[in-house]
Amino acid sequence: MSAFVLRRLAAMVLVLLALIGITFLLQHISPFDPVRLALGPEASKAVVAAERKRLGYDAPLIVQFVRYVGHAATGNLGTSLRTGHSVISDIGTFLPASVELLLASLFLATPLAFLIGIASAARWRGGSVIRIVAMIFASAPAFVLGIVFVLVFYSRLHWLPAGGQTGYFNAPNGPTGLLIIDGLLHGRFAVTWDAIVHLILPALSLALLPAVAVGRVLRGALLTQMRSDHLRSARARGLTETALVLRHCLRNAAGPTLAIGGLMLGAMFSGLVVVETIFAWPGIGAYLTASIPRDDLPAILGVTLLFGVLYVVTNTVVDILQAVADPRLRP
Repeated sequence: MSAFVLRRLAAMVLVLLALIGITFLLQHISPFDPVRLALGPEASKAVVAAERKRLGYDAPLIVQFVRYVGHAATGNLGTSLRTGHSVISDIGTFLPASVELLLASLFLATPLAFLIGIASAARWRGGSVIRIVAMIFASAPAFVLGIVFVLVFYSRLHWLPAGGQTGYFNAPNGPTGLLIIDGLLHGRFAVTWDAIVHLILPALSLALLPAVAVGRVLRGALLTQMRSDHLRSARARGLTETALVLRHCLRNAAGPTLAIGGLMLGAMFSGLVVVETIFAWPGIGAYLTASIPRDDLPAILGVTLLFGVLYVVTNTVVDILQAVADPRLRP
């Protein structure tokens, strides 16, 4: 097992190096000159040339790449042309709100996926209805769901807020950056409840599609296990379908479920940008959306690299968990 984990970690490092190489290439093939953008259109050619030399853009490409890898490994992603701050500090400012939204989405998606998969495989009464309703909602992209939720639950029913992270102007901003937890730590339970209410619509918009996708794969894997020969004796002992699923099938169905779960988590990263824009959520997606019209290349590439690293690390963890759940996957 340890050799398997080491191989997976080595492969992760290679993929991350390739990802850094792609962002480096994108920077060099971009039609925008980062030096010119940083200095402004009024800067003379001599000033631009001197700045280019100071930043090392006149060095051979391989030297620039090695330097870029070193900077990326130490968290130096450059300076945002829009905010004037380092990209890593901007990410540190906006990332906690995105993490809170992602965690809330996972909190909703995980039980919903299990409900869809187990209810259908165990033949619960109403299980087919649950699956059909979930598929109907998941057939729409996240941005469509977000707009529909705003129109229904905010404009029509006035049940939930349409956007933002909180309605409190003096909400605590530390120490974790997660408003639900910070509200509890400061003893401001009204802030915590308000943060939960603001999370419901964006988290649900982000969670439905991954939940249904994972639930369908889980259902298929469970049904395959339910048809296997080793369950005949268990059925003969009078075990219910739910007991068969939970005791004998769930772990064996973990492999494909974890695999699609890793892919769907990557889809949630991409959907995060759209959902945060719709709900005016002050996260990393909003930071990226504001940076694109300003041609803020360091910020765009920094966020792209962040999402790529999160995706690669997540799928490496999923590979290891699959091997733990199913020893047959280990070489």
